Amino acid sequence: MIGIKPVEKVYGTVTVPGSKSYTNRALLIAALADGVSRLEQPLVSDDTKFMIRALKGFGIKIEEETNAFIVSGKAGKLITPEEDIFVGNAGTAMRFLTTFAALVKGKVHLDGDERMRERPLADLLECLGQMGVKAIPLYHNGCPPIDIVSEGVPGGEVTLLGNKSSQYLTSLLLSAPYFNNDTSILIEGNLTSKSYADITLDIMQTFGVTAKNDSYQEFRVQAGQVYKPQTYKVEGDWSSASYFLAAAAVTGGDITLSGVNPDSVQGDAQFPAVLEKMGCQVIKTADSLQLIGSSLKGITINMNNMPDAVQTLAVIALFAKGKTVIEGIGNLRIKETNRIEALANELGRLGAEVETGEGFLVVKPGEYRRAEIETYNDHRMAMSFAVAGLKIPGVKIINPKCVEKSYPDFFSHWPPGQI
Repeated sequence: MIGIKPVEKVYGTVTVPGSKSYTNRALLIAALADGVSRLEQPLVSDDTKFMIRALKGFGIKIEEETNAFIVSGKAGKLITPEEDIFVGNAGTAMRFLTTFAALVKGKVHLDGDERMRERPLADLLECLGQMGVKAIPLYHNGCPPIDIVSEGVPGGEVTLLGNKSSQYLTSLLLSAPYFNNDTSILIEGNLTSKSYADITLDIMQTFGVTAKNDSYQEFRVQAGQVYKPQTYKVEGDWSSASYFLAAAAVTGGDITLSGVNPDSVQGDAQFPAVLEKMGCQVIKTADSLQLIGSSLKGITINMNNMPDAVQTLAVIALFAKGKTVIEGIGNLRIKETNRIEALANELGRLGAEVETGEGFLVVKPGEYRRAEIETYNDHRMAMSFAVAGLKIPGVKIINPKCVEKSYPDFFSHWPPGQI
């Protein structure tokens, strides 16, 4: 457990770690490339370590240097792992590797921790089944552990439900250049978290593969394309940046983010615009962003394209005038924990009035009190509620080590500079 010290104001310049979304995509793509890639300024965290360990199981050589991963790609010529692949609660690793594992001949067993065994994969498994790949959940519940039995992936036209997770689509897209035939993925319904599909298409293009997007309703990838090895710099993580922006917003402080791409396709790069609507001032340059806090007002907003910033916004809402309504967040129920339920519990513990539904959350400020915040082993619960501790005396975070999933050094950087 760690106590958060209240501060009057925060100020200063913060360099955020590399993007988890980009790092894990880059690792898998570099593994499929024909040659050696150097990934600079990657995120080093539990999730990326699980991905590296898994890729080594497929015969990929990866060297870890200071601020770089050196990945020796095998042009899609992978070996069948001799041991089971275990990814803890790394959702990106599990989902991306599910299709990747089908590229090898033979059987691959994928498993994770207790929470991962509750996180659904059925839509992705069904999609692989449409192509003739045997993807079998051991307990027949659509969740890991799963056995992938394949002789390679035929490709072709498949239909994928889009309303649960964009990671299913990303899993298919990342490996699709190495399918036997061209692939067309038809999205049934509305694709959730479209910004993460944008990240996938962006990094695929950077590594030399084109995937065509028809209004997020159909995605096409031509077989025979090959990822080109290169030196690739991972951009800063806007999800991690959100906590420092929140610190300035709630304390009326002044924070500058350095080494970030204000024009990033990461959905959370739009989070500063959300804070502008609440009353903050934002100043952008080519590679930095400054946020100056002010009196905050509640807003109504759809956060479907920024799911990883929802917890941050919900905590900021504690200190806004009026209620904040957060919509379009139904997929938060299948994340590291049921994040809607977890937010309701812990915001209420601090004294807020909270209303929830299948896909929305309403936060009304109240009289606040000290509390020990349960994190549910969810890194984003720990980091977002650290923001509350800047204003509310006596906030303690249970199991702070859970931040190692995405930002191991977070609490050594918290709180940021103060006046």
